[in-house]
Amino acid sequence: MRTRIKFCGLVRDVDVDTAVALGVDAVGFVFYPRSPRALSAEDASLLRRRLPSWVRAVGLFVNASDDQLAQIHSRVGLDVLQFHGDESQDDCLRGGIMAARPWWRAVRMRGTGDLLESAGTFPHAEALLADSFHSGYGGSGQAFDWSWIPHDFGRPIILSGGLDAARVGDAIAQVSPFAVDVSSGIQGEDPRSKDSSKMERFVEEVLRSDLRRAEQARPSLIAPSSTQPAQP
Repeated sequence: MRTRIKFCGLVRDVDVDTAVALGVDAVGFVFYPRSPRALSAEDASLLRRRLPSWVRAVGLFVNASDDQLAQIHSRVGLDVLQFHGDESQDDCLRGGIMAARPWWRAVRMRGTGDLLESAGTFPHAEALLADSFHSGYGGSGQAFDWSWIPHDFGRPIILSGGLDAARVGDAIAQVSPFAVDVSSGIQGEDPRSKDSSKMERFVEEVLRSDLRRAEQARPSLIAPSSTQPAQP
């Protein structure tokens, strides 16, 4: 029943340390040069060293070449590759094999059939990351219609797009994703900083939502009585 948490677009030491202290499951580093949160391999490698073994380092790529993937992975030591561009199944599979790492495929949601189509197109993806569609690449910070995600989908879904502390509880209740992914929803004064209070509230809301789901799923410990009331 536990929903995993990924904080994406981390750039500063202090934000990585806060994420670790809050118990997140994964931290995302952006290697798309046009992103305001883009990192060099050298800077990402320094941040990577701050992560304990139980927090996964995820690298976000957009149409990167094989050489770029190999160089960045070799320098940083990523645990997961996340493809956000126009990569084909062969591109993603080759990148994952080359790095000997699992990979996730972002799905830019425009309608009810997008996840099912992507499940068939990318059968080797460890998870599909559902994000809102927009004309550019990477996250948009906007939400999409969660009803587009089929119930009992059968593949791990990472829910992204427009999530923050105010919305993540409803998202988990409606979608029951394997994980939630947030970036702009925990942003600080500029795109390259995170707000520690927003980070903390986001984690609290995820934990609170999971607790509600667990309580709803827990069978009652009081069995209904079969004894008929005494007649007057």
